[in-house]
Amino acid sequence: MRMTIVALLGLFALSACETVGGAGEDIQSAGQAVEGAAQDVQNDL
Repeated sequence: MRMTIVALLGLFALSACETVGGAGEDIQSAGQAVEGAAQDVQNDL
């Protein structure tokens, strides 16, 4: 029983890491979009 709980917690931790990794990539993409827009504005000045 204890091994089952440990295994399930391990799987949960791994899936959480994947979710956080995906969110990090989304945030990075958004940051690049903002950076590109800011660069366009700066070039127009």
